Amino acid sequence: MIVGIGIDLVELDRLKELMSERFIDRILSPEEKKMYLNIAAENTKLSFIGGRFAAKEALFKAISKGSGTAYYRDFSILNHDHGQPYVQTDYFKDDEIIHISITHTDHFAVAYVMIEKV
Repeated sequence: MIVGIGIDLVELDRLKELMSERFIDRILSPEEKKMYLNIAAENTKLSFIGGRFAAKEALFKAISKGSGTAYYRDFSILNHDHGQPYVQTDYFKDDEIIHISITHTDHFAVAYVMIEKV
């Protein structure tokens, strides 16, 4: 049974204006920050953080009836070896599966999240 869905679109040029060390530390988990710091190209860094920001906003929309105590850093959006994103968190129950997809263009990042209860 689907218990929540969320989608978010981030305009990368607008996000670029917000980029600061404080913003990055607020959005990225420690695991994500390690990945971010290993990216050399600035435009790839922007796409990375744009995708993570969109994914976490989509997650928040999907859990709109949650406890209201979730923070960006409570969720790590990581990638399997073949590139597929997945969510690592202690926020959800064992009987909930989080499906996530992220895509980017030169100007936008989009993420879609569906939470399924099994």
